[in-house]
Amino acid sequence: MTLLSTSASAVVCRYADLLPERGVAALVEGRQIALFRTYDGEIFALSNKDPFSGANVLSRGIVGNRGDVPTVASPMYKQVFDLRTGRCLDDPEVSVAAYPVTVVDGMVIVDG
Repeated sequence: MTLLSTSASAVVCRYADLLPERGVAALVEGRQIALFRTYDGEIFALSNKDPFSGANVLSRGIVGNRGDVPTVASPMYKQVFDLRTGRCLDDPEVSVAAYPVTVVDGMVIVDG
């Protein structure tokens, strides 16, 4: 993906490019970011790096929920992360970075 950076934020892609319940990876300011779109249309951005395996794979995880918490399960060891906060629901001592996301004129912008 080609990114357009504006100070601390980056235009990553078109909203329509993100499929519901799927993740996609993007390089933002030298960091791998995992973007997710849920069935209700919300967009979330987390670090793509799985803290348990060290691999950049969270964008390939299984999107779902625990109760009313939107989640992604790592494809490596299956730990589940809250898409809103990055907190691991299986080990609350562990988390990944979560980034604010906005959609403006159909474009997804990640603040970093």
